[in-house]
Amino acid sequence: MKRILVTGGAGFIGSHLCKKLLEQNNSVICLDNLFTGSYENIEPLIADKNFKFVEHDVTEEFWTDVDEIYNLACPASPKHYQYDPVKTIRTSVIGVSNMLELAKQNDAKILQASTSEVYGDPLVHPQDESYWGNVNPIGVRSCYDEGKRCAETIMSDYHRQFGVDIGIVRIFNTYGPNMAKNDGRVVSNFIIQALKGENITIYGDGSQTRSFCYVDDLTDALISLMKTDYNRPVNVGNPDERTILELAQRIIKLTNSKSNIIFKELPSDDPIRRKPDIALAQQLLNWKPSTNIDDGLRKTIEYFALFV
Repeated sequence: MKRILVTGGAGFIGSHLCKKLLEQNNSVICLDNLFTGSYENIEPLIADKNFKFVEHDVTEEFWTDVDEIYNLACPASPKHYQYDPVKTIRTSVIGVSNMLELAKQNDAKILQASTSEVYGDPLVHPQDESYWGNVNPIGVRSCYDEGKRCAETIMSDYHRQFGVDIGIVRIFNTYGPNMAKNDGRVVSNFIIQALKGENITIYGDGSQTRSFCYVDDLTDALISLMKTDYNRPVNVGNPDERTILELAQRIIKLTNSKSNIIFKELPSDDPIRRKPDIALAQQLLNWKPSTNIDDGLRKTIEYFALFV
């Protein structure tokens, strides 16, 4: 039985990861400061004798015996990471450094949840891991984009300088149950607005694209990557590229909503196109997403319908 630490474990992706690791007969420590994470996400896990929740902020040191670390701690939606941008970048820089020190002390492997946002508003499409990105270093999204880029640097330097066993996964847009109801991300926004019969708000003309990966597919990839000795970034996401307008129309259809679509000004530095090249993940992990968009959206709609 491995002793595994999941930071940000009460968050959207973290809670699903904790559940899957427990199902695979591991001992799981869930670390979360509950800024964007939710106790409700992990409440079904509390009764498991192999699960432990610790309320803690990764910007403060944390010491325990551990075999593996999944570092998911960081607000991931623009609404939340722009709320306290200094806190966001401190989480990506100081928090990652603290977790790397813990990994070094325990001779443990650490997997960093990076992001497709390291590519910024890409000039290369689709984006593969060799692309260095097109990121504004002083914009309103920079606390997250550059924080995650810096985290990849710190991870790589700890590997080169101290021999820490690392993995880096660049996560593209992910959706599913346990998404925060107020996170401001496009899938949750559209579903809640559709269920309430409110206007669905699209920023820009809706022609910008994203690629949406269901959370169960993502967590499978995270666990598979942890088992390898690969130490460079790996894209994980769904290459099924769709426009934001198409997503809104699909959600209206699946919810049988009477909502209308309205358009507002596109936020600063919002990427126009986003699609992962997952050839490396397919080769390295024998992985590709298996959940189609309609099935994933139905499960997500069922989850949000409980709260609307």
